[in-house]
Amino acid sequence: TRQYEGLDEAKAAVSALGEHIAREGLPDPITPLICGFAGYGNVFRGANEIIELLPVREIEPQEVAAVARSSDCAHDVIYKVVFKEEHTVEPISPEDHFDLQDYYDHPEKYRSRFHIYLPYLTLLVNCIYWEAKYPRLVTKADLKRLYGGAEQPRLRVIGDISCDIEGGMECTVKSTEPGDPVFVYDPFEDRAIDGFEGRGPVVLAVDILPSELPRDASVYFSTVLMKYVPAIAQADYTVPFEELALPPEIKRAIIVYQGKLTPNYRYIAKYLERNNK
Repeated sequence: TRQYEGLDEAKAAVSALGEHIAREGLPDPITPLICGFAGYGNVFRGANEIIELLPVREIEPQEVAAVARSSDCAHDVIYKVVFKEEHTVEPISPEDHFDLQDYYDHPEKYRSRFHIYLPYLTLLVNCIYWEAKYPRLVTKADLKRLYGGAEQPRLRVIGDISCDIEGGMECTVKSTEPGDPVFVYDPFEDRAIDGFEGRGPVVLAVDILPSELPRDASVYFSTVLMKYVPAIAQADYTVPFEELALPPEIKRAIIVYQGKLTPNYRYIAKYLERNNK
């Protein structure tokens, strides 16, 4: 684990790596290096800010297979691909067509189709918001199929920034600590092996990533939070949650209210029960 004084120093190190890649190229065994991002919201924007410090060539999801199979791909770039909902899920009924609002309203009508991209990715960064009502992006069965072949799959690392335990990335069977940030998920034994050696993808599952840059995170979050402080201070917390008058950005972030999980976070209860057994 590397130690940096702050975000600027960390970004400088990534930029230096990018210069090395542009100058020397990537090793043949990991070329083309294709980095997939699932999601395109705030979490993605933070991750994208870092990868853009490297020599990047963006491709579309429909190009991933062709690039991975190409014998004429670039050695001095990292291929970046961003997946949105229309790429990751499909209607269960062949008579239906994908509609984003319908997916949000009726996720039970959809299933994941992300497995078609998995064989071609080197690195997958999960930035999606997930609840139990949505299909999983990657299942344990997907990884068992992927790693069940005779050859080593291209997929080496899963960076699960969202870090929902057995959630959108079902292989995230536990969270990790900054000092020991990764484990290998063995899809055949369904278990995590600490470190980065073993049969299966290396999974980064640190659920307290902002604390790794405490000064930068504190300055940013306090700056953003400042405009909401008056409303937070003036709110009446004796009323039911449905009547609580707070800005929607703050109200959506409330996990527990009056000693109970709020509606958007009730799915956490089953994980709490599991940990208490």
